[in-house]
Amino acid sequence: MNYPKVAVVILNWNGEKHLANFLPSVFNSTYPNMEIIIGDNASTDNSINFLKNNFPLVKVIINHQNYGFAEGYNQVLKQVEADYFVLLNSDVEVTPNWIEPVIAMMEADVKIAIAQPKIRSYYNRDSFEYAGAAGGFIDTFAYPFCRGRIFDTIEKDNGQYDDEKEIFWASGCALFIKSSIWKEIGGLDEHFFAHMEEIDLCWRAKNRGYKVMYCGFSTVYHVGGGTLQAESPYKTYLNFRNNLYLIKKNEPLSRSIFLIPFRFCLDFLALIKFLMDKKTDNAWAISKAHRHFISALFEGKIKNSYISPQQNLKGKYHNSIVFDYFVRGKKLFKEIWK
Repeated sequence: MNYPKVAVVILNWNGEKHLANFLPSVFNSTYPNMEIIIGDNASTDNSINFLKNNFPLVKVIINHQNYGFAEGYNQVLKQVEADYFVLLNSDVEVTPNWIEPVIAMMEADVKIAIAQPKIRSYYNRDSFEYAGAAGGFIDTFAYPFCRGRIFDTIEKDNGQYDDEKEIFWASGCALFIKSSIWKEIGGLDEHFFAHMEEIDLCWRAKNRGYKVMYCGFSTVYHVGGGTLQAESPYKTYLNFRNNLYLIKKNEPLSRSIFLIPFRFCLDFLALIKFLMDKKTDNAWAISKAHRHFISALFEGKIKNSYISPQQNLKGKYHNSIVFDYFVRGKKLFKEIWK
């Protein structure tokens, strides 16, 4: 087998503990043509000294401010040369043979731009992990979900997704991308800062006709929730704002002009639910997300992606996952995707 060069790039921000716990597993990777790079987002902890003392051979690229996930990776990857980039979270434990199956799959098809491995939970190792599981999908109203995880229903891994499958989006915690395509589509959108920027990246690739794939013959274990907790109002703000960014950027105008007002209405219901649960900070975060989205819209900050005649919508679910899950009681991927 030909072994194209793979750069495994870990973006770090005050993650000394994660580096100590998980970097050794990356070093145990069996792929023969691999470079490990730490991109540091202006950490204020002991991360850099820790790397110098314990992993002196690791290349470290330092950003001089915390750019967030999206622009942080953009800045680092400008300085990396490889055939493939792997964006790997610092809280991911990899298995020795995790790279080979994904690269073999991607090398076999020039249309494959992006891929992810199977992502299992670090703490519940026989279960899928929330952020990515067995590949990302999106419904007609731009709500993302995964094979193996729909809302808070997380499946155990019983081999049901031991396959290769075209998906809609790949998780940013272990995302493989051909470097040529990263450059072609312009990397991550810095306006997202963090959350859903990988969905936007994949959607832009699919709008150009490329494929996004899941490889069930590679497995990693993700801790998850390391930077922002699930109940964080800031995370709520980013998720609601960035989901609107996704729609405006990637849906054709004929759809987004109707879909965005409809999503505002659905988001308002979520706001009311937060208020009823006495989570006023989260409710305020939704209002703030809407206001900032409207401001960005009028300021022209949200750039529409190029949509080619070969646009690829594989992995888009043309129904409502919210309705199917909460009203029809369909909790498992096999119940909604035939």
